[in-house]
Amino acid sequence: MHDTGAGIDMSFRYWCGECPHRTPWLREAEAWRRHSAHYTAEHPRITPGGRIETGDRAPKGGSACLLVLIVLALLLVLPAACRW
Repeated sequence: MHDTGAGIDMSFRYWCGECPHRTPWLREAEAWRRHSAHYTAEHPRITPGGRIETGDRAPKGGSACLLVLIVLALLLVLPAACRW
């Protein structure tokens, strides 16, 4: 695992080096635990490998995408509603 420094919120996603599996965005310890569990279950005689992706924020819900979709929907619906 990697030291990210004190007070920095980061999220991690581990990619398997043997198959397309990847962990969800999680805190480092949980992502590493799931990555290791995947290797134990699916690739038992292989040392865990692959790559690690890091994000600059703590893992949270995907509400930003939802907000963008709502705004876009309103931009499409409001002009159509004003024509009636």
